[in-house]
Parts: sequence; structure tokens; C-alpha cells
Amino acid sequence: MLAVASMAVVVAFCISAVYTQYQPTWDSLNSRPLPKWYDQSKFGVMLHWGVYSVPSFHSEWFWSYWKTDNASDIAEFMEKNYPPGFEYPDFAPMFNAELFDPNAWAELLHKSGAKYVVFTSKHHEGFTNWPSKYSWNWNSIDDGPHRDLVGDLATAVRKYTDIHFGLYYSLFAWYHPLFLQDKSNEFKTKDYVTEVMRPQLHEIVETYRPEVIWADGYGGAYDDYWGSTEFLAWLYNSSPVKDVVVVNDRWGHGDLCKNGGFFTCHDHYNPGVVQKFKWEDATTIQKGSWGYQRNTNINGYFTTDELVDLLVTVVRNPFPSANGSLAN
Repeated sequence: MLAVASMAVVVAFCISAVYTQYQPTWDSLNSRPLPKWYDQSKFGVMLHWGVYSVPSFHSEWFWSYWKTDNASDIAEFMEKNYPPGFEYPDFAPMFNAELFDPNAWAELLHKSGAKYVVFTSKHHEGFTNWPSKYSWNWNSIDDGPHRDLVGDLATAVRKYTDIHFGLYYSLFAWYHPLFLQDKSNEFKTKDYVTEVMRPQLHEIVETYRPEVIWADGYGGAYDDYWGSTEFLAWLYNSSPVKDVVVVNDRWGHGDLCKNGGFFTCHDHYNPGVVQKFKWEDATTIQKGSWGYQRNTNINGYFTTDELVDLLVTVVRNPFPSANGSLAN
């Protein structure tokens, strides 16, 4: 997936974030200037990788489409290729990542020209690509590849490139019992948040020190359920990445294109004109999925010309100076 950061009209503040104490309110959090590195980084890559990469059929929403939406094509695929009684968690031991070479990934990312990378720490399936203490037996050490995928890639990217390393994190997990319980209670209880989501966010920040936290998957709940403003206040004030981290706008129902460090608004967002806020066009290379989809063909991908055109359209807006140079 390509993540393209736009040119935007940005008001420059001379006061460093180091000297500002942010309050757990959107007015305060939204006043934080973006770290300079992100404003200067126009092109990034997002990598979706998880248990869904094993069936690699339909999309990374395979489990939900199969069990919640009863998608007939997935049911047919499962009946044809797997024995009766096979369940989604049974894919996890097959997610062995035997060809994963983080150094080669880092080299390829460097050659792409990307200035930042966002790697999936956890998607909506709940499987964590790091050894989370809060995802027992459903993480990349206890099952599947038996290695710390997040840590291995973070180390390689930082050792061999100058690319900024970030993490995608799904706030909810489709079928986690605590989330389903909170949902059945109309989100008046917060057991999933206090016992899973918040501890996991602290884990990835304190262990891997990502410079991007790309939140997603709020499951219909508002940010007061997720405790988003409290987490972000800690992130901006006290975390080990407080001076360099950037976040997006997917922190709860109603926050899209309204609250956060940079706005994504919706997938494939491209307003076509200069905005007063910093925004990102998060788009796919493959038309039907953010992750690997083996049941597609060449027509299922955007062409090179289409992707280059998108990149140029989003990042363009050069300002010629008096001496004839282009400032951007």
C-alpha cells in the first residue's frame, strides 16, 4: 500500500513540542505542530501482513467476510481447499514467514524512495506481529513464525536506511471476547480497552519507538470509549517518542478528517486541491486488497502510470522562488 503525504498549508510555530504540555482534549492535541520530518516526507509505504496472508483470498477482511458476512465465495473457497471444521485460527501455524528477510525488505524500501514505512503490528483479526503479553497464544512468537516480526523489521530499517519506522495498529479485534462484551454493553464498559488495547499501545511505543502510529478499526465506538485523548496526551507529553511521533485521525467514530495529527479522511482520499491541514492519501497498489491476494491477476493492480500519476498529483504544488528554483 502506498501512503502519500500531501503538500498542505501549514502554520509554522516556533515553540517546540518539548515545552508544551498537552491536555487530553482535542483542542489541545490538535494544536500540536507536526514534527518537521513528516512535513518533509512526501512518500511512504504501508505493509499489511498477518494471518490473512495465508489464505490470501479476497482481502485482509477474510475472517469477517467469512464468519460475519457469510460471503459465498469464501465459503466455497474453504470447502474446496480445507477440511470440514477448519477455522480461521487454524491458519496461524501456516503463517511461518520462512522466507522473511528483514534486511532485504529494508533494502527494497530504501530503493523505492520511501521516506517512511508503516508496518502492521496488529490488524482487525487481533493477531500481533510482536510477542504481546496481552495476546497470549495469538502472536508471532507463540504461533506462526515464532519470531518478533515488528522488532526484526524495525531493527533492519534503522540499521540499513534513514527511513522513519512506523506502526499500524487496529484498536479493536473482531472476535475478542472482551471487545464483544463491551460492544454488547453499548461500550459502557471498557474491559477490552483497559486490559488489551491500551497495554498493547504502550507495549509497541515503549518497545519499538515508532515515529508513526497509524490507528484504525474503531468498531463503531467513539473515542471516549477508546480513551484516545488520554493516550495521545501521554504520547505527546511523556512517551519516548513524544518529540518525533505523528498520528492519523482514526481514533474513534466521528474523528475522521477532524481530529489527529494528519488526516486520512477515508481510504484513497485525494481532495485534488490544497487543504488547510496536513493529509495523507492512503491507497493500495492492488485494487481489491491492502494485503497479498493470490486470486487476482494483472488487471487487479493499478498500473505503474496510474501510481506515478497519483504520486505526482498528491505531492505536486512547487513554489518557484525569485531566483528560479523550486522551493518544494
